[in-house]
Amino acid sequence: MAMSFDSYMKDMVKPMREDLTRLGITELLTPEQVEEAIEKSKDGTMLLVVNSVCGCAAGQCRPGVAKALQNDTLPTYTYTVFAGQEKDATAKAREYLAPYPPSSPSIALFKNGELAHFIQRHQIEDRSADMIAGDLISAFNEFCK
Repeated sequence: MAMSFDSYMKDMVKPMREDLTRLGITELLTPEQVEEAIEKSKDGTMLLVVNSVCGCAAGQCRPGVAKALQNDTLPTYTYTVFAGQEKDATAKAREYLAPYPPSSPSIALFKNGELAHFIQRHQIEDRSADMIAGDLISAFNEFCK
């Protein structure tokens, strides 16, 4: 029986999505959900993880986010978009990440609806999960109080 490419990709990325959603991070699947999340974040702080299928997402980014979320000081809201999967939602999210170029994986922290801290792919791929967690924890402690 032939499997469609879309079905294959959904099955393949399911555990990659669950790496974040099991932490309580909410997926944003549409541009409208992204806009609503940004609007909500105007009254607090928001972590936005641009998830990806690449090895640095699995090896460093998602584990780094998981470790950082064990910190005492945390963002008010936590969301994720999946690059290459929900393309319209990811494109909308990237509008709020300017002036940075598209980067996946990447991690953004917003405060009162404004980008406060951003970790690009090149800052993820050569660093350990512990280093990424440390960077996020410092940002949480600075911006999420």
